[in-house]
Amino acid sequence: MSDRSNLYRDIFNGKNQERWEKEQKALKHMPNQKWHQIVSFIKSGVRILGYVLIPYSLPIAAGVLIFSELIGIIEELV
Repeated sequence: MSDRSNLYRDIFNGKNQERWEKEQKALKHMPNQKWHQIVSFIKSGVRILGYVLIPYSLPIAAGVLIFSELIGIIEELV
């Protein structure tokens, strides 16, 4: 049996309550996966736009690519 299934068995039998509470507190600090994915898609779209703009205007393309990196920082905070 895995460690996780042992934990659930113990909880069902009324044991290991402290460990359960500790894991529940850790889950509250997990990043929101849905928002992380949404921001990641936005970042990718902006990055693709930046690369498409390279042949037309290098300064604008560079600005868009820098902006995509700022979105990447936000992505890691979500």
